[in-house]
Amino acid sequence: MLKLNASYSKKVPAEGEYTSQSYHCSMEVELSDALEPQQIQAKIHSTFALVREAVEAELHGGKAEPSRPQLHVVRDEQPVHSAPVTTGKASNKQIKFILDLAKNRGLGLSEINSRVQKQFRVGSVYELDRKAASALLDDLKAAA
Repeated sequence: MLKLNASYSKKVPAEGEYTSQSYHCSMEVELSDALEPQQIQAKIHSTFALVREAVEAELHGGKAEPSRPQLHVVRDEQPVHSAPVTTGKASNKQIKFILDLAKNRGLGLSEINSRVQKQFRVGSVYELDRKAASALLDDLKAAA
């Protein structure tokens, strides 16, 4: 018998400055030790997706966004902005403003994260640095 522990945490900006809210879910399942490696990998993937969707559902008021694999694909046709690492992480205010602008334009978290992955080569909006967040804010405001 194999045990699989899947866990997902997410920290998001909260109402006040320099505050955040954490969401976490973990799950333990037992797997048969007779499974093939591909079957084990599929179980790992589906269990993690379930845990991730539970956290995302809590973040979106009980409505989970459709499950999509998190791919870090960069396509040449999209402009890629690069910023020096020395600018530091984006502020909570910047991230909140980005998410608010995106929401007002009908963009979900998955769409904005996809855009961030293509343009800035980071996994999600929460990993942007200050300069990249500023550039994204300018793009979103210009699109209005």
